[in-house]
Formats: sequence, structure tokens, C-alpha cells
Amino acid sequence: MTTFLPQHIAHHRASDDAWQSLEEHLLGVAALSRVFASKLGLDDVGELIGLLHDFGKYSQAFRNYLLSALGEFNQDEDEDWVDSESLKGKIDHSSAGAQFIWQALGQKSQSEQIAAQIFALCIASHHSGLIDCVGANAINFGEDNFTRRMSKAKEKTHLTEAIASADAGVTERARVLLADERLIEGIKTLFDNIVLSNTGELATSPHVCHQQLGLVVRFLFSCLIDADRIDTADFEHHRTRCFRPSGKYVEWPVLVDRLETHLRALAPQRPIDALRKEISEHCRQASTRPNGIYTLSVPTGGGKTLASLRFALHHAAKRQLDRVIFIIPFTSIIDQNAQVVRSILEPVSEPKDQGKIVLEHHGSVTPEQQTWREKILCENWDAPVVYTTMVQLLESLFGSGTRGARRMHQLANAVLIFDEVQTLPIKCVHLFNNAINFLVEHCNATVVLCTATQPLLHEVAKQKGAIRLQPEHELMPNVPELFDALKRVEICDRRQPGGWSYAQISDLALQELARAGSCLVIVNTKDAARQIFQRCQSLLDINCVFHLSTDMCPAHRKAVLGRKTDLDGNTVIARLELGLPVLCISTQLIEAGVDVDFGSVIRSLAGLDSIAQAAGRCNRNGRPELGRVHVVDSADESLNKLPDIQLGREISKRVLDDFKANPARYSHSLVGPEAMRDYYNYYFFQRKDEMAYVVDEKQVGHDDTLLNLLSQNDQATNAYGKANKTMPGIPFRQAFMTAAKAFKTIDAPTQGIVVPYCVQGKALIADLHAAFKLSTDFDLLRRAQQYSVNVFPHVLERLQRAGAVSAAEEGSLRILCLDERFYSPLFGLATEPVSEMEPLYVG
Repeated sequence: MTTFLPQHIAHHRASDDAWQSLEEHLLGVAALSRVFASKLGLDDVGELIGLLHDFGKYSQAFRNYLLSALGEFNQDEDEDWVDSESLKGKIDHSSAGAQFIWQALGQKSQSEQIAAQIFALCIASHHSGLIDCVGANAINFGEDNFTRRMSKAKEKTHLTEAIASADAGVTERARVLLADERLIEGIKTLFDNIVLSNTGELATSPHVCHQQLGLVVRFLFSCLIDADRIDTADFEHHRTRCFRPSGKYVEWPVLVDRLETHLRALAPQRPIDALRKEISEHCRQASTRPNGIYTLSVPTGGGKTLASLRFALHHAAKRQLDRVIFIIPFTSIIDQNAQVVRSILEPVSEPKDQGKIVLEHHGSVTPEQQTWREKILCENWDAPVVYTTMVQLLESLFGSGTRGARRMHQLANAVLIFDEVQTLPIKCVHLFNNAINFLVEHCNATVVLCTATQPLLHEVAKQKGAIRLQPEHELMPNVPELFDALKRVEICDRRQPGGWSYAQISDLALQELARAGSCLVIVNTKDAARQIFQRCQSLLDINCVFHLSTDMCPAHRKAVLGRKTDLDGNTVIARLELGLPVLCISTQLIEAGVDVDFGSVIRSLAGLDSIAQAAGRCNRNGRPELGRVHVVDSADESLNKLPDIQLGREISKRVLDDFKANPARYSHSLVGPEAMRDYYNYYFFQRKDEMAYVVDEKQVGHDDTLLNLLSQNDQATNAYGKANKTMPGIPFRQAFMTAAKAFKTIDAPTQGIVVPYCVQGKALIADLHAAFKLSTDFDLLRRAQQYSVNVFPHVLERLQRAGAVSAAEEGSLRILCLDERFYSPLFGLATEPVSEMEPLYVG
């Protein structure tokens, strides 16, 4: 950093008129990138791409552009002034470093050409996201984009000028690294290992191997992006430094001791607590196993949260790993699980000078497309224990741009705990399987797939990508016996001809409330939850009926649910703990990770995995009398826009019919291991053609799969060959950018809207509008997570037409806030003005 104007500039800080020289930036990024790439044993590679990523900024054209944009050059006084507005995004500074490497290595041996293309791809793509090697979209289908980029005129990339002008320390170090044979040897060894690990699959289909080779590119790209963003943010915004650990994390033995101390203090209160303790102990014992992919198959209510944490901390300590990452299916349960773990690992009595231990990352307020300023708000999972969502995990592996890719390298040297792994989107199965195998076999990760309903990810088509479990993969010694020991409910198949109307479901709920003292009704749609709630509420004199749906912000849902540590209010948990009558009508958000214990549950027919999760909310703590779970087939629910639930419902009917015909077929339970195996066999067989992530002409210009685009990209490559009478002369032919832009974890991207729930929500919206510099107000944006509701594009459009949303920042639609007329204290967000007496809600 300097206060005088350097000859070659990387960045300017307006707050104190300071300048970062280009040499300082390149050396800083190189040092960080080297550390990150060392996880794959590719230290020198990380340093090289860091050194050369902004090599084109050594041009006079870039200097003139930057100084004109910052007002340092005056149009009337400086002959070097340029119209920066018209040149925005047009001064190429990312190609020069890529060309420098490609010229040095790209025309030599095959190993050197492979390495050169990897390095050049990372550098050339560091602002846009990884580019297509061979184009696969409607505009450039079958074109050799990479070779064209490397052949771009040097007058436009400024390579010759950069070589002549660059600081000697940068170019000399780059040439030393390029001349060192270890640079190429590291890449060759990694590639040989990937090919060897996929030998069986390679014989029948090269897709698996080629996708994993592409993941090497993305991993190194991740190292560069994170290093670049950190160095830039730390210069431009001093405050970002305080969110990074100033030194090492708290040592693993300290965290292990805190957890073990907590577990020893837990006094058994019910018979089921002894089983939970046994499960936890099995996890501790299993932590000495080598790295690999494991399963933890425990019925709901078996204490997986702390048991899996116990495995993870002990395993990380034994193998000296960097972090533990919990991947949770829904944002609605991250806060609950993270808070439990934080209370153990971050006790109030301990000093806070060693940085954050438990980090939550789920970005529901800012939209998926970020501005440069907003990129600094993105966490890079720099903490020993991280809680994030499956959406964020998949975005880090396959998403577009640079925001998600930045975090991928943090998945190395880590324990990855997938909670409720059965919620993995079916279209992502093969991409996910190949990525997880790559992380475990080549990035020193250990993976645990946790659920009561294990999907058969290891039994899908191996030639496209199946999970490679350890030979002794299950952490529990006898899963069927465990399910028998933890059997707490009876599944009642209450299907009837013509199905159940909402009125009939409401009547059944009131009967079960009278019989069992508490009842939970879980339905598939928000409309069903609303209508059943309204009917039940109208028929009861006491204030004991509650409603939950994703139209309510997290703070709202938490207020309705309550906490076991606060039994004073009229909440679901308070009434359950005090033995008072309680009837809760909810969408499926309550099924995963929400610790509630009802005497009876009614579940609208859905996938058997959902029915099993619903059963986990009934008799959770093992009262002597079995709880009842009534499965009803709703006649009124419309599932036309919910194809996954609709298909799961049909497959469940088949399993239920199998049980009726032969009850001995499922000796343990209708939601036990045998029934779940049949369910997933049926389910995966019917959807096997979707697992490679099918895309169509509307998405990418032709029918294809993301598995193909990220591996061989053979359609586009063959089109090139047909047009040019030869195949592309480059080793990597993947369409990285086309695939990334087509990738969506959910079919329609959602936008977070901050809602005026209660006094705090209204005050938060006022604070957001009044914020002087919203993009760096970390505390304010973190508070906003608790008061946000995610909406699909069609809902957002309706709200905008109604004038129901406003932007929290001048000239920006990034942080949207809801008008209080459009938020109901009972049902949450609505697309029309509401009142407590006459609610109109999102259907």
C-alpha cells in the first residue's frame, strides 16, 4: 500500500486516497493462492497463476483507463485521459498472463500442454467464471474458444507491453516456476491418479474421469479467485480483515474437549437417551477410520446432530484436517443446528480472540447475481466448523461466475457431513457422486452421508458416476437392530377411495388432538396448510392452533415454534413441554432437523422419505405407548407444479400396496431399511435418465446433459471436427461456462425479500434504507437473514406490480424490502394487501 501514485496500479482506496501497486497485489495473491493450492500438492501452480492473473494491467491502456475512471486524469488537461465509461469491461487484462504461460508450455509435450491449458484457463477466466474450451451454446457451438483466446492479437491483450513493463520480481519468479519440472510433474501425478481411480468406469464410459479432470481446473480456479478477492477486499475495505482469523483456529483437541465435557454432563432422562448415547459412542469409535465415504443410518430422533459432530471433531483431530462442514438441506434448520453446536464449542466463558468457531453461510437476502461490491460479503468458509446448505455446496462445485467457485478449495482437507442427504436433487446425482469421489480420493476429504432414509447413491449407473463407499462404510454396527430399538411409532395407512378432503383432514386432526393431546399435520402445499389451519382454528375455543410455512421468515417461524429454554410464551414447543394441547399445521419445512415431539402426526401422502421424516416428529422421546402416524391421500392438494413430490407420492403408493399384499416383506417398519431400499429402487429406476442433469435447446441451444458438457462435450467437439476435418488440438474440451450458466440447484432461482415481521423487522427495514454504505454493513445484512423470505420469480413479479417491494439501496434492486401491508402475522408474505381479518395469500 502507498499514498503516492505508483507506475503500475492494481487498486485505489477512496477512504484515504491510498494506492495498491500491481506488484504488491500480484505477490499478495500469489502467496495466498500458493497456500490454497498446496492442499493438492500444487503449491507452485497456485503461486504461478496468482503471479500472472492480472499481468495485462502492466499496460498503459489499463493505467489510462483506471486513472480516468477515478478522476485522476482530466479530459481537458491530460493527454492520456480516456472515456472510461465507454471502455468499461473492454480493457483486456486477463489474457496476457494466460498467453504468457501458453507460449511457454502449450506447444511442448502432452503433459506440458495439459498443464498449460489448466493454468491459462484459470487466469483467462478469473473475472468471468471458467470459459468454454469448445463452445456449446447457440452462439458459439462447436468453436474452439480456448485456442481463439490464446491467439488473440497481442495489441489487444497487451502481452508484449506487459512483458517489457512488468516488475522484474514478478517476471523472474514466473520464469523460475515455469522452468521447474516439478510444476508439470505435480499435475501429471494428479491426473494419473484420477485415471487410475476411474479405471473400471473408463472402460465403459470416459464421462466420470473427464468430469473429475475438469474439477482439477475448477479447484485451482477456486484457489486463484479466493486469493484475489481476499487481497483486494483487505486493501479496499479495512473492516473485512476483522472477519478473518488473525491466526490459527482453536486447536481441535480444545474443541473435542468442549464437546466431550458437554456430553458427559448430559444426564439420561428417558430410556431413549441410552440409545442416543450408544449411537454417539459408535461415532466416536468410528472416527479412527481412514478417510473415505461413510454412511450414518440412524432413525430420526436418534441424536445424529451431536453424534455426527463427535465423529467429525475426533476425525479432524486425528487426521489434522482444516475444517468440518455440515451441509444442511434447508436454511430453515441451519440456525437451529448451528446454535446447538455454537453453545457447546463457543461457551461464553471462553475468550473470543481466536476468531469465530461456528460459521453459518446461507445467502438468502442477496440475489444470485452479485455486483463486485457485494462479492466481499460472501463468506469463504474460513472457520473450523461451517454450516451451509446443499444449494451453496452444489454452487461451489458447479455454479456460474466466481462467487460459488471461490469456496470450492475449502472442501479439501475437510470432513463433510451431509445431513438428510436424501434431499439431493435427482438431476444432480451423477455430478454430485463424481465430485464427492474426487474430493475424497484426491483432496483428502472425508464424507459422511447422514439420514434415516439412505438413498442408493452407490447403486446408480457406475459409468455415469456412483458414490464409492468404503467397504465397511456404515458407522453403526447393526442398522436393522437399531431401527427396531428406536421404533416409536405405528404407521397407519389411511388412504381411502376418492382421497381426503381438507375438511376430513381437519376433523381427523381434531380427533387426534383430543386423543393424544398434541397433533402435527404436515401437508405438501402452502394452500393446504392455510385452509386446514383456518378450519381447525374456527372449530376450537382454545388458542392452541399454529401455522408454519416458508412464506414466514425464519424469525417468524422461530417465534411460532419457540424454544425449550423459554416456556413462558404461547408457542408450539412451550405447550408441548408443558403438556398443554397443541395442534400445528405445517408444510414439509418441519420435517428435517426440527426437534419437536407430538403425540400424533398426520402426513399428506408424499415420498416415503418424507413420511419417515414426519414420523420422526412423533413420539420422538420414546414414550412407552407407540405414537400414531396417519398417512392420508389428500384429494384437494394440487401437485401439478411439484413433480418431485407427485412422483414420490406415486412410488409410496406402490410400497404401501406391497406392504398390504405381504406385511412380512417389511419386518422392521414401513419406514425401515427394507422399505426404504424398495422405495429408492423404484424411485431411482423411474428417474435414472434424469440423473445426468438433462438440459434442452431452450437452456443451451441443443439437447444435452451437464455431465457431458463438463466431461467430453462430444456434441460440440464433433461439430468442430465436422467443420474443420480434424478434432480440436487441446486436451480440455469442456463447456464450463455453458454448463455453469445452465446449472440451477432448484429449477427457478429465488430472491430474498426482507419482510416487516414484528417491531424488529420493521426497524430492520428502516435501518437498511438508512444505511450509509449498505454493502459493507455486515451486521445489518446478517440480521436481515432472519427476516427474509425467498420467493420465486413469478411471485416477485406480482409483488413488484403491486408496488409491494422497495430497494434498500439507492439505484439498486439487490436488497428488496416488503411493504408491511403485504405481510400477515398468521401466514407471512402475501401478494395482495392483507389484514388479520381478511387474509389473502400466496398460493
